[in-house]
Amino acid sequence: MSHASPWWTPDVHADRRPFLLGRNRIQSALRRFFDARDFIEVDTATLQISPGNEAHLHAFATEALNHDDSAHPLYLHTSPEFACKKLVAAGEKRIACFAHVYRNRERGPLHHPEFTMLEWYRAGETYETLMRDCAEILALAAETTGTHQFTFQGRTSDPFAAPERLAVAEAFARFAGIDLLASIAPDGGTDREMLAAAMRSAGLRVAADDTWADLFSRVLVEKVEPHLGFGRATILDEYPVAEAALARPTARDRRVAERFELYACGVELANAFGELTDASEQRRRFEMEMAEKSRVYGETYPLDEDFLAALAIMPEASGIALGFDRLVMLATGATRIDQVLWAPVAETAS
Repeated sequence: MSHASPWWTPDVHADRRPFLLGRNRIQSALRRFFDARDFIEVDTATLQISPGNEAHLHAFATEALNHDDSAHPLYLHTSPEFACKKLVAAGEKRIACFAHVYRNRERGPLHHPEFTMLEWYRAGETYETLMRDCAEILALAAETTGTHQFTFQGRTSDPFAAPERLAVAEAFARFAGIDLLASIAPDGGTDREMLAAAMRSAGLRVAADDTWADLFSRVLVEKVEPHLGFGRATILDEYPVAEAALARPTARDRRVAERFELYACGVELANAFGELTDASEQRRRFEMEMAEKSRVYGETYPLDEDFLAALAIMPEASGIALGFDRLVMLATGATRIDQVLWAPVAETAS
């Protein structure tokens, strides 16, 4: 059985090099973009007490050795979010960060165990401002690479067109015929049986051990996401509070949160929040996420007590995480994420 040549062989590198040079041009353009808007670029530590507390994100674990040979656990971060928010709590108003981040159990055309996350935060500004940032960044990436449209797996999106803003509940109704908000109580609590009944009526599979979150994710993945970001980008907005652990509820409807995701060509590019700054509520949500992680995977991650303490003094802010490598893929026409990484992580030897 033949194997593909390694990325470092000259012929493979020659094929990848145009994508890599495009990556560098886009990164330089984005640095100028943020500098022109009075952002400060920050650099955060990769090793953290907690890698994050989302149930379905998986981290790489290590340990730090002390002088007496005792050890304590550390993790490679899955996002620079906690560190960035500590900096906002410290008084920074606008920050941006290109961070190498690490997620276990992830490898494929759009996933890599180590990748680059671009995060930026605006203290005292609304998350609608981040939507405008996203529209400008899509156009900037296209201008930088000289492309008129993004492409991926035969799907196209116009990076210069204004993104469509679509509420999650509206998307569920449009693409699945499901009234999502009927299964959410005024306080944000969820009704598993009501959503399950709506899914059965729509011809969707429901397993006996599915939680409300499992059902929500199935509709999102099977019925909603296949329609997003075609022709122009989509901003999928107002996620249920139960699916937005780090976001505050909207003022209009406390069943949904100030969270949006950005899609182009069916590819999820970014995840944004009007940031939750209630430390006790954040702790409660993290504990619920870790209880779910324990139920599903039999493991948990510690809470970052420094982060929760910083959150108590953090001003209102909005923040966003964008998959930089995916943006480069769409702007350069690459078909796999490893084509836009200068030195991909080696595959496990067979």
